[in-house]
Formats: sequence, structure tokens, C-alpha cells
Amino acid sequence: MALDDDDLRDVDRDLLDYLREGRVTPAYARDRMADEGAREVTSTYLGQRLQRLEEHDHVVNLYNNGLYELADDPREKDDA
Repeated sequence: MALDDDDLRDVDRDLLDYLREGRVTPAYARDRMADEGAREVTSTYLGQRLQRLEEHDHVVNLYNNGLYELADDPREKDDA
């Protein structure tokens, strides 16, 4: 079952913004969030959030190696 915007946390929205720009790893997202002053989180936590998005078919874990790509942005569902 797909998520909708109400199911997302702020960190999920940040991850989806990064994924709209290209592929990400949890470590990349952690470093970028820290550099932007957005939030201080661990790559482990971001990996868990990405896995949740994957469970709902919004991202794909390429070759199961922790490199994620956007498949379906749940925020776009509300606009339709």
C-alpha cells in the first residue's frame, strides 16, 4: 500500500527532495542534511526511512546495495 503525504515525516520529505535530484545513499543524505543545517541524523536512521519508502514502492534499492532511486513520489498523489 502506498503512502500519502500525511504518512510522511519531515525527514522523508527531505529524502524525497534529494531523490528527485538523483540517486542517494544514507551516508550522502546524512552529510547533505548536516551541511545544509537541516537536521542531525544518523545514516542508520536514514537507511531505515529509505527502507520504509522502499516497502511502499516509492524508492528502489538498486542491486540491494544501499543506493536508492525514486520510483514514485507519494507527495504527487495529493495533487491529482
